[in-house]
Amino acid sequence: MTLTSTAEIVGDAARAGTGAGAFNVITIEHAEAIARGADAAGRKAILQISENAVRYHGGLAPIAAATLAVARAAALPMSVHLDHATEPALVVEAIDLGIGSVMFDASALEYTANLVATAAIVAQCHDAGVWVEAELGEVGGKDGVHAPGARTDPGEARAFVERTGVDALAVAVGTSHAMLTRDAVLDLDLIRALRETVPVPLVLHGSSGVPDDGLRRAVARGIAKVNIGTQLNKAFTTAARDYLGADPKAVDPRTYLGAARTAVAAEVARLLTVLGT
Repeated sequence: MTLTSTAEIVGDAARAGTGAGAFNVITIEHAEAIARGADAAGRKAILQISENAVRYHGGLAPIAAATLAVARAAALPMSVHLDHATEPALVVEAIDLGIGSVMFDASALEYTANLVATAAIVAQCHDAGVWVEAELGEVGGKDGVHAPGARTDPGEARAFVERTGVDALAVAVGTSHAMLTRDAVLDLDLIRALRETVPVPLVLHGSSGVPDDGLRRAVARGIAKVNIGTQLNKAFTTAARDYLGADPKAVDPRTYLGAARTAVAAEVARLLTVLGT
């Protein structure tokens, strides 16, 4: 199956009233697990590489090449997406490497500065045929969309989309990144209001902290793309830790990383089923 676009996956999900699963890739095992889990669920998926993962690998090119190869070989359509890029140079590199969508994150800036920086990136990406997601949260908030209590204003969101030309918008509706517990409480009325006001697909970041029923309700209210990272890392680390605990003499990384990969694939399949209902 050939590599597809994030625009196609998110657009199809939005039209169907389901959620497109966007999963973070840290190692090649993550990418392989996501592809296997998507195949098991019979659903398309988005492979995301964050700026933090790029920093971990010392550059985008190696992990991008591996992730693109996994996507191209997957049984079902997959896309590759650059997540939470704050540096324009990284966006340019992603375009050059053949990544078809980017999330440019200037949400730590105040509203006008975020708008100006995002509009410049959108113009550059659209010239190259690249789909762009941006982020808008608490106006003036130093912590961006995931500051405690931050919320996206529907009117400002609509103006932001119209003036920047972004293709999707990540919104602040009650989630936080890197949550280890799944007890985040979403503002479902705000999601509905944003869906009725904003003319592009809405994206939920920090979704690992949202329980399954909350994810279903968020999608039903209008979220089209759901980003998940920490939940996969919990499954990955637990499986590796359990394997090494059961076999203290294990030294071959393929044994415990294989167990971790299998666990992540199962969780991806489960989550995609949740988002599909």
